[in-house]
Amino acid sequence: MHRILAIVERDLRKFQRSPFLIFASLILPITQLVVLGYAFGGNIKNLKLGIVDEDHGISALKIREMCQAIGANARTFNLIHYQDSQTALIDLRNGKINGILNIPPNFSRKDLARDSPQIALIEDNTDNFVASALEGSLTGLVNSYNNKQVDPRVSTQVTLQAVEIYPYIPYIQYLLPGSIALAVFISAMIGGGIIYIDDKARGLHEGYLVTPITKAELVMGFNLAGAFKGFIAGLILTVFGSLIAGIQSPLDPIRLLKMTLLLAVTAAAFISMMFLMMVRITDPLVPRAIFGVLNTLLFFPSGAIYPINAFPKWMQALSRVDPFTYAVHGFKTVLLKQAGLIAVSGDILYLTVFSLIMMVSAAALFRRTL
Repeated sequence: MHRILAIVERDLRKFQRSPFLIFASLILPITQLVVLGYAFGGNIKNLKLGIVDEDHGISALKIREMCQAIGANARTFNLIHYQDSQTALIDLRNGKINGILNIPPNFSRKDLARDSPQIALIEDNTDNFVASALEGSLTGLVNSYNNKQVDPRVSTQVTLQAVEIYPYIPYIQYLLPGSIALAVFISAMIGGGIIYIDDKARGLHEGYLVTPITKAELVMGFNLAGAFKGFIAGLILTVFGSLIAGIQSPLDPIRLLKMTLLLAVTAAAFISMMFLMMVRITDPLVPRAIFGVLNTLLFFPSGAIYPINAFPKWMQALSRVDPFTYAVHGFKTVLLKQAGLIAVSGDILYLTVFSLIMMVSAAALFRRTL
């Protein structure tokens, strides 16, 4: 054991002389948390909706007034009035407005006669988020317009009551678990990939070859040192990220203890995976070249940004073996649901078994040669 600890001590002394490495591993996750959390977290507002009233009747006037009410209160869109549809369509194609609400001739007459009156939403569907926001807002407007009768005191229709068992979760909080996992992964990439390959390129690993340290002890030492650095990075982002995202009781000691266990097994899984990938590589440019590919391949299918249920079948299969998936699920369960360790026992078990498989495989492939 003292030989393994010697490897750990040497690696941590190198880290102590260059603390910027741990700082650098936190820059990307924190930036991603803040930028993506606020960029995707809010409702779409202040869109530009062109309106063309070719009817000018009483019903058309009511539609315009309801649109103005939405613009004044919800502020989903601002109205821009057009005299003809051709001018509005040109502005829509040129990107000056986001959609066109067209009220056709004889709309009021058909409405009063109950003769299937229609209004048209012409939308720029190159941006699905904007198009969905406009369509949803105007669908609600039409439903309100159609509901002209006075509701009875006692409803005779079936209604759906949504009950939320947790407080409202803004997107920045939804994104926090993935950012924590990303911080641990970047530390693993540096500690288990780039630094190890750099040591081999500089010939520093030759000193190990003249010692009685076994391959298993070398692998264990490197992995423990890297896991410790990844654990520190994840713990720092857990605390500061919780403060930034507005997590309730961010310094709750019980929650931090549960996060500590999850961070430990996550760091071990990530560092052992990276060490296995780099154990036979000698070119220092390789880990830098594949970093972006690994980040995309592991981070995005994990459910950190979007639910796994929306993925195609092949991506769902990838997410089932991705250690990121279990780390993100565990962090979400503890941070957002405040659940106990029983709820994340499956995640802890998978990450632990994954770490053991990666380390045993790395020890088998490790070569005590130049």
